[in-house]
Amino acid sequence: MTVHPDDPAPNPHATEAEVEAALKDTKLAQVLYHDWEAETYDDKWSISYDERCIDYARGRFDLAVGPAPLPYDRALELGCGTGFFLLNLMQGGIAKSGSVTDLSPGMVKVALRNAENLGLDVDGRVADAETIPYDDDTFDLVVGHAVLHHIPDVELALKECLRVLKPGGRFVFAGEPTTVGNFYARWLGRITWKATTTVTKLGPLAGWRRPQAELDESSRAAALEAVVDLHTFDPGKLEAMARSAGATEVKATTEEFAAALWGWPVRTFEAAVPDEKLTMGYRMAMFRAWLRLSWVDENIMRRVVPRQFFYNAMITGVKPGAAGK
Repeated sequence: MTVHPDDPAPNPHATEAEVEAALKDTKLAQVLYHDWEAETYDDKWSISYDERCIDYARGRFDLAVGPAPLPYDRALELGCGTGFFLLNLMQGGIAKSGSVTDLSPGMVKVALRNAENLGLDVDGRVADAETIPYDDDTFDLVVGHAVLHHIPDVELALKECLRVLKPGGRFVFAGEPTTVGNFYARWLGRITWKATTTVTKLGPLAGWRRPQAELDESSRAAALEAVVDLHTFDPGKLEAMARSAGATEVKATTEEFAAALWGWPVRTFEAAVPDEKLTMGYRMAMFRAWLRLSWVDENIMRRVVPRQFFYNAMITGVKPGAAGK
């Protein structure tokens, strides 16, 4: 289904009955959760379309791929969300034009609105990553960020990526949770949420507590999040899956160890307190701390910590055929 930025927005909040149904239907859960999150997703994850996130997206691409002739002519983003990865990659010189797809109409709508506001040449469709609605040999590049772990049949989705890529075309997926990283991130998140929502019940800190209705809604969203997060990945097994799908030049890279141990409690704390308490000074301080810890990861931890202990996994591969980028 083709989507336009001015289409009516889907229902932004799932009812208790819808949540209950979604607990038994993975793809319904995907749609409900991401429609629910669409209008607030960029704020929740501090996503922007300026130099900060352009550098982040381009950095993930460069780390996964290495030097490559740029730009690609046409790129596709699977599970686009609000368009964070593709739109920032396009602004960073990776691709000239793009298409976005997602199971969530709400997410596609927001991604197209963001693209329009940035003046980028992007079209969008509501689509399942296991049955991509584009012809064979259409794209030069397929990308995704934090999407593979939502897809029931990851290998089938990778085969679909190779089908719609031109010979020599490349796919790049970043932001996927490793199995070990997901374990410690989940526990850090739960501990931080419990501590923050408990301490802010105390009188002197009451101003730091979100209204109970908002906390309850966050908990309901979290219940759906547990349903939509289907997989974690071992880097070596992810490489084997990509090769089994038919890709060549396959390489998995991991990042964020110290940065993840810091970042997950920070993100959970931010979700539990009122937005007005999080000043721009605070946000920049947290971002600078993340940058410093990322430097530690890249220059120290990478030399001593096995790659499967890092939180984020990236995977890239090429469609066999003519020489690509």
